[in-house]
Amino acid sequence: MTPLNVALFGLGYVGSVTAGCLARQGHHVIGVDTDPTKVDSVNRGIATVVEPELDAIIGAAVDTGSLFATTLVEQAIVDADVSLICVGTPSAANGGTDLTFLRRVVEDIGRALAGSSRPHTVVVRSTVPPGTVDEVVRPLLEHTSGRVVGEDLHVAMCPEFLREGSGVADFFEPPMLVIGAETAPAAVLRQLFGFLDCTVRVVEIRAAESVKYASNAFHALKVAFTNELSRLYRVLDVDARDVMEVFVQDRQLNVSTAYLRPGFAFGGSCLPKDVRSLLYLARMNSVTLPVLEGTLTSNEMLVRDVADRVVAAVDEAGGRNRVVALLGLSFKHMTDDLRESPNVALAEMLIGKGLDVRIHDPVVTMSKLSGANLRYVDAKLPHLRRVLHDQAAEALDGAHVALVSSTSSEVIDAVIAAAPPVVVDLAGTCPLLETLPGYEGVGW
Repeated sequence: MTPLNVALFGLGYVGSVTAGCLARQGHHVIGVDTDPTKVDSVNRGIATVVEPELDAIIGAAVDTGSLFATTLVEQAIVDADVSLICVGTPSAANGGTDLTFLRRVVEDIGRALAGSSRPHTVVVRSTVPPGTVDEVVRPLLEHTSGRVVGEDLHVAMCPEFLREGSGVADFFEPPMLVIGAETAPAAVLRQLFGFLDCTVRVVEIRAAESVKYASNAFHALKVAFTNELSRLYRVLDVDARDVMEVFVQDRQLNVSTAYLRPGFAFGGSCLPKDVRSLLYLARMNSVTLPVLEGTLTSNEMLVRDVADRVVAAVDEAGGRNRVVALLGLSFKHMTDDLRESPNVALAEMLIGKGLDVRIHDPVVTMSKLSGANLRYVDAKLPHLRRVLHDQAAEALDGAHVALVSSTSSEVIDAVIAAAPPVVVDLAGTCPLLETLPGYEGVGW
């Protein structure tokens, strides 16, 4: 590994851990902070935060000369290959993200780079809203440096996944290395973190910015979900510790990648019913479960959002062609279970809005529906017999909008052949559809 000269801005928790660990691996790191107390602490070989192992790492790095701290931006930048921005991005009064420190650092870096032609990559490590690098960092850097990003000056996003109390261990054993960058800066970051034995994911900058928010939001959701159930189970004389100990043993569904792919709403005979049942138990015991209540509300909002988008697409085209093909009606591919299917709810909404809805499902046949399945569709979609088509091509004939939930080859081939003006992919698992000019996904 070829060592890099690194200017690191912000010697708080993330910055001090990153600085010490990079220096330990042989990179030459100069830490920059406006607080002289932090600078002095690092130069005496003492970490600015309490974190297991960090004092020893920083002390050794300072002793070998691989780590130094300063308040002078120019001193850090003059020979640097990379700038890592690790400053705080606290909440603003309105709940948004305060980028004051980040802006100030970018301006300082830009001024220090002015008049220099030395290749340099500016990497944001702080947690920032999607679009910050492109809309704040890039223009500020270009304005203050007088240089153009994309030639010998580059920007990138590389989020950190460090937990307080295990930051050093998390640094050297991360779940993955996420790089939001184009080819040149991505190569620099691969070199910088080349000692890590983990999966490297190079994505668009906005996606890299968004990953950290998704991760933290999910962690918060898991804590709230577990504690919410615990509040209910306690009054039901159930030990939630026993429940969750069993729960996490399921690595196929519960603690896994299952259900964590963007797509359409949930439905079927289990999920909606059981959530409602828990909410009923809670009400009967004077317990409020806002997280679980929110799942049903959010699910309904997704169905309504798609319905509104379809109506808007028809209206934008003048409203003359109001034919909508819904391809796939059951809640899960290759089943005929229509109970609480979000596709049934979507069809009901669209018909109620006066659209000419034509439905095809390669598995659903009216003559084979029976029992609760038939009763449900008769109650929710009494016009199904009239609007159900045996062939996908029939449902697509002349349609302005195609809503594609089924992933059968017959359906996909028919959609590609018909190429309607608007194709909304409800499944998100067929790359062939993305070649169509009118393609759009549910949440992408």
